[in-house]
Amino acid sequence: MWLFVAFLLVPLIEIGLFIQVGGWIGLWPTLGIVVLTAILGTYLVRSQGIMALNNLRGSFSRLEDPSEPLAHGAMILLAGALLLTPGFFTDGVGFALLAPPVRSALIRYLRKHIKVRRFEMGPQPEDPYNPNRPRGPRDTVIDADFHEVSEPKKPTHQGSGWTKH
Repeated sequence: MWLFVAFLLVPLIEIGLFIQVGGWIGLWPTLGIVVLTAILGTYLVRSQGIMALNNLRGSFSRLEDPSEPLAHGAMILLAGALLLTPGFFTDGVGFALLAPPVRSALIRYLRKHIKVRRFEMGPQPEDPYNPNRPRGPRDTVIDADFHEVSEPKKPTHQGSGWTKH
């Protein structure tokens, strides 16, 4: 239900803001602001996205919990989508999501309301590269030698010139 309300209210808010801002400064400056915020937003999303990706790689290399860098990356991705959507309300929310303190506060809020039931790091029992994995009959290695057996040629067989026949 809340998604329906969002899809209904956001366009209404955007239309109202376009009418208000367009009435204050005119059509072309309003459209210029929309294009300028999209260009600026794209640049900021790209630079912050690279930083978020580096933070995620760092958490993987230090074997730390990657949930916070992943959450920052997801919010930067959402900010990019909002900044590319024409409108003043979506631009405001998008620019707010690009601010690290806003993202951190949102992550703290979400942590209070989301319960993680299970989180594991390292090799799992079913991981084929885990040396402590229980072995079964399908894990048996058979060492063998082989030789190719070719079918006898038929007497009417004529070579094509492309093979060794």
